[in-house]
Amino acid sequence: MGGLGWAAYGYLGILNDPGYARSRSLDYLTAHVPLTLLGWGWVVCGLVAVLAGLVASHRQSVGFGTLAVPAAVWAAAFTISASRGYGPAAGSAAAWVSFAILITMVSGMEDPLPPHLRKRGD
Repeated sequence: MGGLGWAAYGYLGILNDPGYARSRSLDYLTAHVPLTLLGWGWVVCGLVAVLAGLVASHRQSVGFGTLAVPAAVWAAAFTISASRGYGPAAGSAAAWVSFAILITMVSGMEDPLPPHLRKRGD
């Protein structure tokens, strides 16, 4: 489910409606990487996470690890923007840092399903 959210955020929120506040907070990052590429990065990472969840022999760390990448990039970009004096980025920086850390923590957790339920297609 997180992958679908990430893909939707990339497509709907970044590619189709970047908004001034978001793009202003990402100005340091977008000086080096176009916003459209970043948006597609969210979409691709989201879809990879969805596919990892659907593969019978998946490891949840792959899907959650993929979700952590764009969250960490956003965390760094908003933190840099806030540290350079753009005050509105501070709240977003705190949220994205938290998301990135939580996703990374979840990626290392054991699969909660018993082994006999993890084997699909048998």
